[in-house]
Amino acid sequence: MCICINCTYVDRCTTYHAVEAQHLQPHLIDQPDFEAKSPTVNVNIRTDYEDIQMEWDVVSCESFLLEMGKWIKLRPGELVPT
Repeated sequence: MCICINCTYVDRCTTYHAVEAQHLQPHLIDQPDFEAKSPTVNVNIRTDYEDIQMEWDVVSCESFLLEMGKWIKLRPGELVPT
C-alpha cells in the first residue's frame, strides 16, 4: 500500500500526483507544488493471460510526515486507494 495516504503532503506532492496518473485516478489537486525527497516507488506487475496490471506504490520517502487519515480527510466517503 502507498504510504502517501497517511502523509501530510499527499495533496501537494508531485510524486503522488504521478502515482494517481498511473492508476488513472482523479487528482487531489491539479497543480502539485511539493517535490518529495528521495521517494521509492515499487511497481508490481501482474499478468492474467493477455491482461497486464501494474500497481504503483510509494514505499519510502525522506519527506514523509505522518498525518493519519490525511487522504480520507480530503476525500470523505470514498474508498481509500489500495
